[in-house]
Amino acid sequence: MKKVIVACGSGVATSQTVASKVKKILEKNKVRADVSAVDIKSLDKYVKSSDVYISITKTTKEYNIPTLNGIAFLTGMGIEEETKKLLDVLK
Repeated sequence: MKKVIVACGSGVATSQTVASKVKKILEKNKVRADVSAVDIKSLDKYVKSSDVYISITKTTKEYNIPTLNGIAFLTGMGIEEETKKLLDVLK
């Protein structure tokens, strides 16, 4: 199963909200994936086993997996573009 990781500063409020929205988008598009919300300090541990990273907080580090703009999922601005990228990665 594909794996999506969503990270914010604390791993509680913002990343949970985005993870929930992403789960609904994936269900609507019949894409099976595990979506997890984590805090930014734990990101390195989880990103190694993930297929895509949805970033809420800016990081200076680059990862070897696609990184999407989590703010788009939070605010709705640019969500169509980020959703397309997400679906393209996971299908």
